[in-house]
Amino acid sequence: MSIYKNFCMETLDSDGRLTNIDISYPDNFNFGYDVVDAVAEKTPDKRALVWCNPEGEEHFFSFGDISRLSNKAANVFMQAGIGRGDRVIVALKRHYEYWYVSIALHKIGAVMIPVTHMLTTEDFVYRINSSKAAGIICTPFNEVPAKVMEAVEQEKYSCRLWCVQKNIDGFENFTEAVETASDTLARQETAAHDPMVMYFTSGTTDYPKGVIHDFTYPLAHIVTARYWQQAEDGGLHFTVSETGWAKASWGKLYGQWLVGSAVMVFDFDNFDPKQLVTIINKYGVTSFCAPPTIYRYLLRKNVPDVPTLKQAVTAGEFLSPEVFAKFKARTGLELREGYGQTETTIITANFSGHTSVDGSLGRPSPQYRVELRQKDGSPTPVGAIGEIVIVPKDGKRPIGLFVNYLDNDKLYEHVWRGGVYHTGDAAWQDEDGVFWFHGRFDDIIKSGGFRIGPYEVENVLVEHPAVLECSVIGVPDKFRGQAIKAVVVPVPGYEPTRELEKDIRDFCNAKLAEYKWIRIVEFVSEMPKTISGKIRKSELRKR
Repeated sequence: MSIYKNFCMETLDSDGRLTNIDISYPDNFNFGYDVVDAVAEKTPDKRALVWCNPEGEEHFFSFGDISRLSNKAANVFMQAGIGRGDRVIVALKRHYEYWYVSIALHKIGAVMIPVTHMLTTEDFVYRINSSKAAGIICTPFNEVPAKVMEAVEQEKYSCRLWCVQKNIDGFENFTEAVETASDTLARQETAAHDPMVMYFTSGTTDYPKGVIHDFTYPLAHIVTARYWQQAEDGGLHFTVSETGWAKASWGKLYGQWLVGSAVMVFDFDNFDPKQLVTIINKYGVTSFCAPPTIYRYLLRKNVPDVPTLKQAVTAGEFLSPEVFAKFKARTGLELREGYGQTETTIITANFSGHTSVDGSLGRPSPQYRVELRQKDGSPTPVGAIGEIVIVPKDGKRPIGLFVNYLDNDKLYEHVWRGGVYHTGDAAWQDEDGVFWFHGRFDDIIKSGGFRIGPYEVENVLVEHPAVLECSVIGVPDKFRGQAIKAVVVPVPGYEPTRELEKDIRDFCNAKLAEYKWIRIVEFVSEMPKTISGKIRKSELRKR
């Protein structure tokens, strides 16, 4: 029996479809002790993690291994003074160390802050200052240590710095410290509603927001893994995401281990569709999750047979009906789309037991009461566009929804106005109860599976001496879903030439993380604005 049964009671209809799920947990629930250690105690040899890289290196970890290594890592952290409530930034790409580091931080009650290795020095400065991190642990690759060191020295910030695998000046070697640490750990005091993990997610009018989840968050991903991804006990689930994004929590750790599935990790830098398929077939992946961009590339390269694959899902951006049809024709599998946010777990999806409806967001998760509302809070009629909101079933915050924004109670209260959680996403519902995405009410750009706030890019754009005014929007792109386009009013005296366009792109992209790169620059004589002087991005998109 999968360990998730210890925490939830499922109600299924006669066709085996989930209609309700009740989740219960002790006041001190901790995924590290109550899931990882519990599985390790009963079945220490049960497969937990399969890891490989393009160089042919591979490692296999059982739950017993993860339990032991996380105890050792926890002792390293505690000896450094890291404890309950302390925040630790984790930039470990897809290195296998991430899995026992995350469990170690959970066990000692520290708040894990996963970030992507693609961050610039300025990105690290913002996250360090905002989080007041007590420690940073990072990869030795992609110049990440240099960026971290530059950030802390620039701010004269003091915290513990670790790097895995290699000796790097200014950093403690975490790998060596773990090797010599004790593998015995007494259970540390934590509470189910303590903060456990924080992700920085893009905003439209300011820097990224810190989204905080508590220790009950992993349990909410039972539905994500079992009923959307359909990860199975004894199976091998492969979500492509890097660990710096919330999608890693969705598909590389919590729900999968709760339902008894091992996690497949391919630690790559440069995406190669054929290489990805080779990994799926070599290790016998049974369920797969990737953003639409990857499916587009797989089909472009005529994806070969994937005989072990039983389930495939996608989320994050628009995917054309043609891709759904081609994927099914090539593999025989329905490509099931889902929808959620960094602030939530899966909200709607094409869940197991239902025929998947191509291009749709599927049906609401039985875990939540999901509705479409008008601006005045009234219900949205069938076929009409409304905002997706989550209504508490019992007047309390549902499990799986974040507990606050970092140092921003006002914004948290705003998204919970009227007693419901406002997603900011627009959709409509057909007569069969299926949701269809319409767009964001704000201006978040979704490119290549990444969420990008225009403010982050605009803030760099205005530094260029030729930029008088600017606005950043997402425009349709065949492979990325959306490409980042900068609309620029040049400073008088600068001519809108191709040379200037290239100069602006080169200037900005040198300062931006690669996933935020500007692909297109358009020059205009003036911006369309509202009566209050705000740039009308909707008008720019229409153009």
